[in-house]
Amino acid sequence: MLKIAYHPIYKHPLPEGHRFPMIKYELLPKQLLHEGTCVEENFFKPLIPGSEPILAVHTSEYYKQLMELSLHPKAVRKIGFPLSKELVDREVIIADGTIKASEYALENGIAMNIAGGTHHAYTDRGEAFCLLNDQAIGARYLQQNGLAKKILIVDLDVHQGNGTAEIFQSDNSVFTFSMHGANNYPFKKEVSDLDIELPNQIADQEYLKILKETLPALIDQQQPDFIYYLCGVDILTTDKLGKLGCTITGCKERDRFVLQTCNNLNIPVMCSMGGGYSPEIKTIIEAHSNTFRLAQDIFF
Repeated sequence: MLKIAYHPIYKHPLPEGHRFPMIKYELLPKQLLHEGTCVEENFFKPLIPGSEPILAVHTSEYYKQLMELSLHPKAVRKIGFPLSKELVDREVIIADGTIKASEYALENGIAMNIAGGTHHAYTDRGEAFCLLNDQAIGARYLQQNGLAKKILIVDLDVHQGNGTAEIFQSDNSVFTFSMHGANNYPFKKEVSDLDIELPNQIADQEYLKILKETLPALIDQQQPDFIYYLCGVDILTTDKLGKLGCTITGCKERDRFVLQTCNNLNIPVMCSMGGGYSPEIKTIIEAHSNTFRLAQDIFF
């Protein structure tokens, strides 16, 4: 059975001007249930975990400042959200969702987190709405518990996974692959193990050609025993924070190719949803829903 991490705190209310990106976390589970893609049993509720998995990735000083809400105002501004206990709890619970979904993926071939994809979080700081790096935490958890050795992170969000690149910059056991807009945030990029920078308004055909030429060869080269997939839908031409030119059909084909490749090769995959900022919420929900529909069709 497909298992999906979801907690009501994912839809944490923010001050006016910050609320729109959070609406999808409330609407996406409702849509999946309404259309019959999922039933209640597909969802599990993550909790606040112990500190050990988080401290395996983030510095103790940074984590302490987060928990005590004592970050310097400049550091809070880089995160972009007003800092609060509920917001920190939300990020910690998202990390637990990714940890538990990683274990479910080992059992079932795939598992998902309605939230997550917080790839701008560094070892010692947060950036761009990301406080803790959920997929990095999940990867370290699997390795430290002997559940995976070589991990591939496939980051197809429109923005480079700069925090993820920094976290694993000297670690050959985790390969970071980021395919993102060349002229988009972060404007000072980190160095992933493989970065593919895409031109503005690249359309479906060329985008998919690059992905389909790259991913199978990369998997063959690296031989991962676990894959994290960051499947942001901010590659859409309608996205307010992206500059690419993909359609919903192209985004769906991207997800189909990644998930089918993992299934064909019998490599467990854990998916975090990542970004999506199109002006119409129905566009965001439809694009994200396609990922869950494909997971059900391909794996179950």
